Amino acid sequence: MRMKYVMSEVLVGLWRNVTMTIAMIITMAVSLTMLGASGLIYTKVADMKQLYFENIEVSIFLDAEVTDEQRSALATQLESDPLVSQVTYVNKDEAFQRFQEMFRDSPDLLSAVKADQLPESYRLKLVNPEEYKTISDQYTSVEGVDQVVDQSQVLDKIFNLFTAGQNIALVAAVAMAIAALLLVANTIQVAAYSKRREVAVMKLVGASNWFIQAPFVLEAVVAGLIGSILGLGALIALKIFLFDGALSALQGLFAPVSWGEVFLTFPVMAGVGGLISAVTAWVTLRFYLRV
Repeated sequence: MRMKYVMSEVLVGLWRNVTMTIAMIITMAVSLTMLGASGLIYTKVADMKQLYFENIEVSIFLDAEVTDEQRSALATQLESDPLVSQVTYVNKDEAFQRFQEMFRDSPDLLSAVKADQLPESYRLKLVNPEEYKTISDQYTSVEGVDQVVDQSQVLDKIFNLFTAGQNIALVAAVAMAIAALLLVANTIQVAAYSKRREVAVMKLVGASNWFIQAPFVLEAVVAGLIGSILGLGALIALKIFLFDGALSALQGLFAPVSWGEVFLTFPVMAGVGGLISAVTAWVTLRFYLRV
């Protein structure tokens, strides 16, 4: 009987302040959507870093006047280096073939470059790709070496851009969450004020604090859960229309977002939305009603 009364009061409370309830649900949905999206971005950037680092090569380009002794000494040093897992020597002809394949759509550039103009090089796979700076420092000054180049120098700039996007999304999510919390608190205050006489009567007849507070707290929890469902719908739309739609041509560059990852965000969104709403409502009641 008590549970039935509490649930009926929840429905009545949500309908009594329907405009504020809708505003609370929408604000919660937006903040939870941004929270879920920022979480997906964090995991995808981490996956991309791991994927790219696994395929990073360090290229050691040799001087045009490198001697056989210098070349041989460098090869011996590389093969015995514990940081290097694989060494591949690329002569000028092989370098020219790679150049032709890479720039096959630029005939003017191909015609301007001859095979003997490209340097010899050693292509290295590292045991730990994140130690590329150690390799660069170690071999830049070796005799016969012109320069040491690794793809991570470019990737670092890309990942810095992604990290900035992560931080912006997270800050926006936190700002929206604060707005949602304030709206939840305001809604609960209005609901409690509209029922202040009922609350006073219930206290007089000996109703417990939990029994009085439960309908208000559950109103906030229901709004938070509905907001998380709407947030899940927004993430599904983002996957369909953005990741699988507009960005589908870049799937080779970006780690794909799976349906499993999208749906796994829902328990987190629902937990955060429901728990934060419940705590906010309870704290508001403690300070506002003094029950």
